[in-house]
Amino acid sequence: MSLVQRINDELKASMKAQTKERTGAIRMIRAGVIEAQKAGKGEVTDEVVVAMLRMMVKQRVDAAQQYVGGGRQDLADVELAEIVVIDEFLPKLADEAQTLIWVEEALATSGATSKKEFGKAMGALMKAHKGDIDAGLARSLIQARLA
Repeated sequence: MSLVQRINDELKASMKAQTKERTGAIRMIRAGVIEAQKAGKGEVTDEVVVAMLRMMVKQRVDAAQQYVGGGRQDLADVELAEIVVIDEFLPKLADEAQTLIWVEEALATSGATSKKEFGKAMGALMKAHKGDIDAGLARSLIQARLA
């Protein structure tokens, strides 16, 4: 089942269950999918949807931090609740141990040995495992290995 179909099915189930907050979050996700379909002039792939969902999570994390900084914990809680719903549709990222294995492989295949060659290693890693890896964690592991 495609991710778009899963989102649509979850929206229907949420509407039937009358869960207001969850329905609102899934509608927001579906609106993003429809927007991506219009921009791409047709069907969107799961990779496009995953990238969109990751961007939505990042936006909500930033917003929640701003709300907490501004003393609006109530609004931050809404953003955090939306993150929980969005995460249900995202594939799980590799843990640190698996990421380290992939970093070692990328360093070997790219031949990177110094900090100046960081881009070669990061490029090889992201090309091989783009949707499966946390880029921030990968960056820190590569920098530690090249130091």
